[in-house]
Amino acid sequence: MNKTFNTPKAPKAIGPYSQAVISNGFIFTAGQICIIPETNQLNNESFLTEANQVLNNIDTILQEAGSSIANIVKCNVYITDLEKFDIVNEVFKKTFKRNYPARAVVEVSKLPKNVNIEIDVIASI
Repeated sequence: MNKTFNTPKAPKAIGPYSQAVISNGFIFTAGQICIIPETNQLNNESFLTEANQVLNNIDTILQEAGSSIANIVKCNVYITDLEKFDIVNEVFKKTFKRNYPARAVVEVSKLPKNVNIEIDVIASI
Protein backbone atom coordinates (compact mmCIF):
# COMPACT_ATOMS: atom_id res chain seq x y z
CA MET A 1 0.00 0.00 0.00
CA ASN A 2 1.24 3.49 -0.85
CA LYS A 3 1.36 6.21 1.78
CA THR A 4 1.84 9.89 1.03
CA PHE A 5 4.32 11.75 3.20
CA ASN A 6 4.64 15.47 3.93
CA THR A 7 6.57 17.32 6.63
CA PRO A 8 6.38 20.99 7.62
CA LYS A 9 10.18 20.93 7.99
CA ALA A 10 10.65 20.81 4.21
CA PRO A 11 9.35 23.17 1.51
CA LYS A 12 5.62 22.90 0.88
CA ALA A 13 4.62 21.45 -2.47
CA ILE A 14 4.09 24.16 -5.08
CA GLY A 15 1.44 22.10 -6.84
CA PRO A 16 -0.95 19.18 -6.38
CA TYR A 17 1.57 16.57 -5.25
CA SER A 18 3.09 15.10 -2.08
CA GLN A 19 6.63 15.73 -0.91
CA ALA A 20 7.11 11.97 -1.01
CA VAL A 21 5.36 8.63 -1.31
CA ILE A 22 6.32 5.56 0.73
CA SER A 23 5.77 2.20 -0.94
CA ASN A 24 7.15 -1.32 -0.41
CA GLY A 25 10.06 -0.24 1.79
CA PHE A 26 11.09 2.70 -0.37
CA ILE A 27 10.47 6.44 -0.28
CA PHE A 28 10.10 8.32 -3.56
CA THR A 29 10.55 12.08 -3.24
CA ALA A 30 9.02 14.69 -5.47
CA GLY A 31 11.50 16.92 -7.25
CA GLN A 32 13.04 19.36 -4.80
CA ILE A 33 14.32 22.83 -5.61
CA CYS A 34 16.29 25.35 -3.56
CA ILE A 35 13.44 26.70 -1.42
CA ILE A 36 14.39 27.52 2.17
CA PRO A 37 11.60 25.88 4.24
CA GLU A 38 11.54 28.50 7.01
CA THR A 39 11.15 31.49 4.68
CA ASN A 40 9.71 29.95 1.51
CA GLN A 41 12.37 31.96 -0.38
CA LEU A 42 14.84 30.67 -2.94
CA ASN A 43 18.44 30.05 -1.88
CA ASN A 44 19.82 30.80 -5.33
CA GLU A 45 22.97 32.87 -4.83
CA SER A 46 24.92 30.38 -6.95
CA PHE A 47 24.51 26.97 -8.54
CA LEU A 48 26.44 25.50 -5.61
CA THR A 49 24.12 27.04 -2.99
CA GLU A 50 21.11 25.82 -4.97
CA ALA A 51 22.47 22.27 -5.13
CA ASN A 52 23.30 22.20 -1.42
CA GLN A 53 19.84 23.55 -0.47
CA VAL A 54 18.15 20.94 -2.65
CA LEU A 55 20.07 18.13 -0.97
CA ASN A 56 19.34 19.61 2.47
CA ASN A 57 15.63 19.58 1.62
CA ILE A 58 15.84 15.98 0.46
CA ASP A 59 17.76 14.99 3.59
CA THR A 60 15.08 16.60 5.77
CA ILE A 61 12.27 14.74 4.01
CA LEU A 62 14.12 11.44 4.26
CA GLN A 63 15.00 11.86 7.94
CA GLU A 64 11.46 12.89 8.86
CA ALA A 65 10.18 9.77 7.07
CA GLY A 66 12.61 7.49 8.90
CA SER A 67 15.27 7.16 6.21
CA SER A 68 18.46 9.09 5.43
CA ILE A 69 20.56 10.40 2.61
CA ALA A 70 22.80 7.32 3.06
CA ASN A 71 19.84 5.15 1.99
CA ILE A 72 19.40 6.81 -1.41
CA VAL A 73 19.57 4.24 -4.20
CA LYS A 74 18.66 6.43 -7.21
CA CYS A 75 18.83 10.16 -8.01
CA ASN A 76 17.46 12.05 -10.97
CA VAL A 77 19.17 15.43 -11.36
CA TYR A 78 17.75 18.06 -13.70
CA ILE A 79 19.96 21.06 -14.51
CA THR A 80 19.54 23.97 -16.89
CA ASP A 81 23.21 24.02 -17.93
CA LEU A 82 25.18 20.82 -18.48
CA GLU A 83 28.35 22.88 -18.01
CA LYS A 84 27.53 22.62 -14.27
CA PHE A 85 27.99 18.83 -14.36
CA ASP A 86 31.36 19.07 -12.55
CA ILE A 87 29.74 21.03 -9.71
CA VAL A 88 27.07 18.33 -9.40
CA ASN A 89 29.85 15.74 -9.13
CA GLU A 90 31.64 17.73 -6.40
CA VAL A 91 28.44 18.15 -4.38
CA PHE A 92 27.72 14.43 -4.68
CA LYS A 93 31.27 13.54 -3.58
CA LYS A 94 30.81 15.63 -0.43
CA THR A 95 27.28 14.37 0.26
CA PHE A 96 27.78 10.65 -0.41
CA LYS A 97 30.96 9.45 1.28
CA ARG A 98 30.72 5.94 -0.19
CA ASN A 99 28.20 3.71 -1.87
CA TYR A 100 27.22 6.33 -4.43
CA PRO A 101 23.61 5.99 -5.61
CA ALA A 102 22.70 5.33 -9.23
CA ARG A 103 22.17 8.68 -10.91
CA ALA A 104 20.98 10.38 -14.06
CA VAL A 105 21.80 14.01 -14.89
CA VAL A 106 19.67 15.63 -17.56
CA GLU A 107 19.85 19.12 -19.03
CA VAL A 108 16.45 20.79 -19.30
CA SER A 109 15.40 24.12 -20.76
CA LYS A 110 13.63 25.45 -17.68
CA LEU A 111 12.71 24.48 -14.11
CA PRO A 112 10.03 25.74 -11.69
CA LYS A 113 10.64 29.23 -10.30
CA ASN A 114 13.53 29.60 -12.78
CA VAL A 115 15.94 27.64 -10.57
CA ASN A 116 18.94 25.87 -12.06
CA ILE A 117 18.72 22.43 -10.42
CA GLU A 118 16.00 20.02 -9.27
CA ILE A 119 16.56 16.57 -7.79
CA ASP A 120 14.26 13.68 -6.95
CA VAL A 121 15.39 10.49 -5.24
CA ILE A 122 14.40 6.98 -4.31
CA ALA A 123 15.66 5.72 -0.94
CA SER A 124 15.14 2.63 1.16
CA ILE A 125 13.50 2.97 4.54
